[in-house]
Amino acid sequence: MERLAPDHVPVYETDTEQRTIWERCVEREQPVVAIRDARRGHIVRYDLQHLGVELDGQAVRTLRERTRRWRSYPTGTDPISETEGVGGEAGPVSGDLHTQTERDARDLAAALSALVFDRTNWS
Repeated sequence: MERLAPDHVPVYETDTEQRTIWERCVEREQPVVAIRDARRGHIVRYDLQHLGVELDGQAVRTLRERTRRWRSYPTGTDPISETEGVGGEAGPVSGDLHTQTERDARDLAAALSALVFDRTNWS
């Protein structure tokens, strides 16, 4: 799989739904890219832990840069803070990136899925 279309990014609310998505990705030997419907917005989650790989340093930098460019910078936040700059955590193995709406989450997840699914970005 090269990338997800925005409307094909899975959304979950419960732990059971989350496990189902993760199990499906384990069976397919592919990274997880999904959206958690949270109380205050939506969270784009990616995860490569079950594959025993991680994004290389350049891929993590690119993922963070793309996320910063994609999202509008929230007023009253620290422009130097990595967590506030990307709207969550974006690490080599997994990440949680916060958005306000499901549409925003779908668009961000689709944009980042190409980077996460590209095996040349793994180490």
